[in-house]
Amino acid sequence: MGRPGRGPAAGVSREVEELNRRLLRARDAIDRAYAEPLDVPAIAAVAHLSPAHFSRCFRAAFGETPHRYLQRRRIERSMFLLRETVRSVTDVCSDVGFTSLGTFSRTFRGIVGESPSGYRRGHRPITVPHCVQMANTRPATSSSFGEAATGRESLA
Repeated sequence: MGRPGRGPAAGVSREVEELNRRLLRARDAIDRAYAEPLDVPAIAAVAHLSPAHFSRCFRAAFGETPHRYLQRRRIERSMFLLRETVRSVTDVCSDVGFTSLGTFSRTFRGIVGESPSGYRRGHRPITVPHCVQMANTRPATSSSFGEAATGRESLA
C-alpha cells in the first residue's frame, strides 16, 4: 500500500479543499460588500472560476445560488435596520443594495413573510438581553434558508 496523502485520491482531496477555500473567499466577499452592486461574474472572479462553474459549485456547497445568498444577506441586514433605526423603508432598501423598492419589498415578503413596514410595526426595539432579542428576531428556521414559514419550531 502507498503512503497516506499520496496517489490520485490525495490529489482530488486537495482540489476539493482548494475549491472550498475559493468558495468561502467568495462568500466572505459577498458578506463584506452586500450593499454594493454585485453580480455573479464579479463574485466568480473572486473565486477564480467561470460564472457558470462558480454558480454550480456555490449551490452544491451552500445549498443556494450566489444570487439568493446575496438577497438573503441584504434582507437580514434590512431587518436589523428596520428594527433599530427610524430610516424610511426606501432608505433601508438602498442602504442594503437594492435598486428597486418593489424588488426589495417582494424579496423581503418572500423571505420574512411580511412587508418591510409590517415587520417594522411588529418588531420595535425591545429592552431584553441581546441573546434573547437575537433568538426572537432571527428568521424562521423551518425552511432551508429563512423563507417565510408557517410557525416557529420549538426546542423542547
